[in-house]
Amino acid sequence: MKVSIITATYNSAKTLPDTIQSVFDQTYKDIEYIIIDGASTDGTQDVIKQFEPLFTGRMKWISEKDHGIYDAMNKGIAMATGDVIGILNSDDYYTSNDIIERMIYPFSDSELDAVYGDIHFIRDGQPDKCVRYYSSKQFRPQWLRFGIMPAHPSFYCRKTTYEKVGPYKTDYKIGSDYDMMVRMFCVHHINARYLPMDFVTMRTGGASTRNIQSRYQLIKDDVRACRENGIYTNPLMIGMKFLIKVFEFRFL
Repeated sequence: MKVSIITATYNSAKTLPDTIQSVFDQTYKDIEYIIIDGASTDGTQDVIKQFEPLFTGRMKWISEKDHGIYDAMNKGIAMATGDVIGILNSDDYYTSNDIIERMIYPFSDSELDAVYGDIHFIRDGQPDKCVRYYSSKQFRPQWLRFGIMPAHPSFYCRKTTYEKVGPYKTDYKIGSDYDMMVRMFCVHHINARYLPMDFVTMRTGGASTRNIQSRYQLIKDDVRACRENGIYTNPLMIGMKFLIKVFEFRFL
């Protein structure tokens, strides 16, 4: 069963080598790696070209102007030929070399649409110190109205599921991945399974948690996603997720 892994990049030359290396090091080899670069100007393309020969034809990439990360994700999904698709951000990397091998096994169940699991966060330069652990274990679709979703970097689903649900909406600023989860779980009622494993190591400072303004925008996007898909919520309900997230942080 082929797995397509998609990485969207823009001026990611500093962190992209770790991302690509973690894909190359996976023990599961039936992988198609797709990199969608938004016409970077910092040498990102040089990094891609450096690694490309190692994949011996299993890497595909393009570099051109796009309309943001969700547009890039959609391009990658359209290019993908794998049975199962996952997205690995350009400043993240797989936590271990057997992630794809362990992730793909449940898809032997033909009724399964998707899997998801956990991720953890580090500060740049301190790879061995976890500052936040995001577990998707307690996720249930009804929690989406409170802004709670599976960890998106741990989410893998069949390409046929993306074809049924449709692309990421490019007019969201930072909440299109949440909208995708609402459509998948609450509109199309996909059959998904939680896997108790840490998929991805992420660096802190992502767009959705960078500052107060980004949190406010995320609440607006999440409320919009629920309302457009017939799910009742309000800003106060969505804002509760930030209280829950406090318990994910590691303070030692």
